[in-house]
Amino acid sequence: MKTGEIKVAVLLGGTSPERDVSIISGKYVTLGLREVGYIVKPIDPALGVNQPENEDELFISSIRETPPTEEELSKLSNKNVIECINSNLLDDVDVVFIILHGKWGEDGTVQSLLELRGKKYTGSGVLASAIGIDKNMSKIVFKHHGVQTPEWFMIRKNKIDLKEIREKIEKSFSYPCVVKPNDQGSTVGLSIVKCPEDIEPAIELAFKYSDQVMVEDFIDGKELTVGILGDMALPVIEIIPKGGIYDYYHKYTKGATEYIVPAQIPEELTQKLQEQALLAFESIGCKGFARVDFRVKDNGEIYCLEINTIPGMTGTSLVPKAAKAAGIDFPELVDRIVKLALEE
Repeated sequence: MKTGEIKVAVLLGGTSPERDVSIISGKYVTLGLREVGYIVKPIDPALGVNQPENEDELFISSIRETPPTEEELSKLSNKNVIECINSNLLDDVDVVFIILHGKWGEDGTVQSLLELRGKKYTGSGVLASAIGIDKNMSKIVFKHHGVQTPEWFMIRKNKIDLKEIREKIEKSFSYPCVVKPNDQGSTVGLSIVKCPEDIEPAIELAFKYSDQVMVEDFIDGKELTVGILGDMALPVIEIIPKGGIYDYYHKYTKGATEYIVPAQIPEELTQKLQEQALLAFESIGCKGFARVDFRVKDNGEIYCLEINTIPGMTGTSLVPKAAKAAGIDFPELVDRIVKLALEE
């Protein structure tokens, strides 16, 4: 089929706290695919079969400084997602471009529904998506395959013993440490804890977004990331937030973070990071595209934090920046991602 004959549904929005990011990503993807010549239908599965007649109503102008509130998200239904995928909205679609970030979109759920419908889709499959969003499981797999990752332990909702948690932190790695939900992205619910007194509120915040919370050693050093496209590692990016940590605000507010593309680091370190990124990508069985995040100590020691199987495609997102540094503009990037899916 020629590009102009291929119909692509772009799934955006969804029901996770990363909904706003997904909507903006979806808008960029829709425009990029149309520039290449695809027939594109943007769809927000959180709306079920009741999609607006004017597609502009699906989009928002910008990402807010904080994620949608619990009250806002409670008005959305995952039942609508099931109805949407099972409806005639996808009957004439050749491939689905999934740009749903976070839980219910990046965790294998939508992927399994699309497989039941017999629809091709972009990115990783059901198992790789499920492992990728589960920070605990992905780190277990990383360690098994020789990808170094910071030490960590898990807390479950019905097993919170603050005294025991503080003792475990002191024994395992001390402070500062990172407390975060096990299955969220965009640093939603993440805290850097610098002293024992701050552990309890950090855990309470993380449990708002997940039933499992990770406590992880904080690695002091450079923040670097590597995008993957197909079987190719893209140029390394260094991330320098202007004050504080690289949180939701710094990720999606223009001018709040400096990006050095490609990172000004020794060539040997660049190669090691790209090798580790590909190894992490392959170890959990990813396909299509992804982004692997690292911290690197001043002595050059590399620690893989996590993998994002559906990384952002907004104006401040990292994979498009890395692709551009490799000579791949945004329309070509999304075109390649679709072609990788069609080849499956």
